[in-house]
Amino acid sequence: MKKIVSTLFVLFFIAISSCKKLEVNPSDAMSTGTLLTTTDGLTNALNGAYALFKDHILFNGITDQNNMYLRQFYQLSDFASDDIVCGQVTTDPLYYSFSLDHSPSQSNTRYFWYVSYKIINGVNTVIDAVEKSGKKDATTNQLLGECYFLRAFCHFNLVRLFGKPYSVDPNSPGIILRTNLTDPSRKARSTVKEVYDSVIADAEKAAGLMTLSRGVQYASKEAAWSLLARVSLYKEDNTQAIDYAGKVIGAGRFTLTTKATYPSLFANATTGSETIFCIAFTDVDDYGKFGSIASMIYSDGNSGWGEEYVSSSLRALMSAHPEDIRWSYIVPLKDAGGVVQKKNGIEVYYISKFSFQNDRPNLSSPIMFRLAEMYLIRAEAEAKTGAGTAALDDVDMIRKNRGLEASLYNKVVPAGSTALDVVLAEKRIEMAFEGHRSYDVFRNKRSLNKAYWGYHLTGLKETDVDLSKTPVGYPNLSVPYTSSRIIYYLPIDETLSNPLATQNP
Repeated sequence: MKKIVSTLFVLFFIAISSCKKLEVNPSDAMSTGTLLTTTDGLTNALNGAYALFKDHILFNGITDQNNMYLRQFYQLSDFASDDIVCGQVTTDPLYYSFSLDHSPSQSNTRYFWYVSYKIINGVNTVIDAVEKSGKKDATTNQLLGECYFLRAFCHFNLVRLFGKPYSVDPNSPGIILRTNLTDPSRKARSTVKEVYDSVIADAEKAAGLMTLSRGVQYASKEAAWSLLARVSLYKEDNTQAIDYAGKVIGAGRFTLTTKATYPSLFANATTGSETIFCIAFTDVDDYGKFGSIASMIYSDGNSGWGEEYVSSSLRALMSAHPEDIRWSYIVPLKDAGGVVQKKNGIEVYYISKFSFQNDRPNLSSPIMFRLAEMYLIRAEAEAKTGAGTAALDDVDMIRKNRGLEASLYNKVVPAGSTALDVVLAEKRIEMAFEGHRSYDVFRNKRSLNKAYWGYHLTGLKETDVDLSKTPVGYPNLSVPYTSSRIIYYLPIDETLSNPLATQNP
């Protein structure tokens, strides 16, 4: 990733990427510094940074409708887990997440790396200009804090995809940290620990700067605390995870959705009671069948490709409680007789968490942080620090709001399980399809069980599928946390242009 030399070019790029047009004076009448340190200029620059999470932008000379930060992130994360099954073999690079047949030249990781650093470089430009200006009013601090938050958020997502879990090897290569405008373009990878330290420092600074609320479509101090809770948990700093999750829970701004309101949470994310931070899409951002998040995992018959489904593994976990309201996001494709249909031998259960904003099948405002996760973060950290009953209480807070009032743990760990087992199982169900599952497995030094039918099984033919049996004899039926393929190769663009960036094995 080449360092951007001209701050004016970066600002221009951010501004034109924004969902709002930025009206500015001619370049000879207004300097870049002035533009960035006026409230309107700073706000519009930030709007552009937020827009980069959802826009299709030019990459390698073309604008590919399949390329979008959030689409790539969810596919790279969730399609590698045991929650989503691949319904057919495809040439789309998303298939590499299922098959683990990764490549440095796959277009989805290359684009994700590119747009992530585009966002990081953009907010670095804003940070640099504002800090040089010396402005410290509440509005400027709020916007500056949002920049620090976005930088931390992007660095953390990058290190999760391209670096080993902190709990596995904190001193292994992470990603390239870009925290200022003076870095050389050729720079070595920081260690995973160094990246985490930078993310924590940025998020802590963000939390201290942000004192205003601009709505859940923008960062806030609670969003920064949420990121700190998540990062602390991944780092196995359980005391800090409990503290930060508790700050969000105790802030009084958010409440858990109930059995009655949960089914509309994701379609109405910007007004949902437990949404802490989301990326706001509008009707003009409806990409339809091409390039949306939903199009691969849902279809009403024409709205999407609908080639990936809920795995039988996740459905088996949920099967004990058909009354669980979380089934409302799992949509079976049934024939006129009510029988679930199959495609290529695999039962079709669509996923609708990214659908039905304004009744549009491919539109949603994806939630990056929500209150339920904070309860589950605190519960996991409590389970790991010997506070098992407190962990079960937090899990029960979720369950009694999901239609499981008659199936609470009431401080008792089920026979044959640990409190941690209970928390991780609950999180798998609650946060399914939201980009968490594979990280939760591997950072806890567990193996991912992929012994279920789907085209993640190399060489599978439809005639091989026998849903009454468990598949055997295929590669990668179990993926240990020690596998080198739980993370992706650095994109070839980076390693060719930056010889200091060593490749993953």
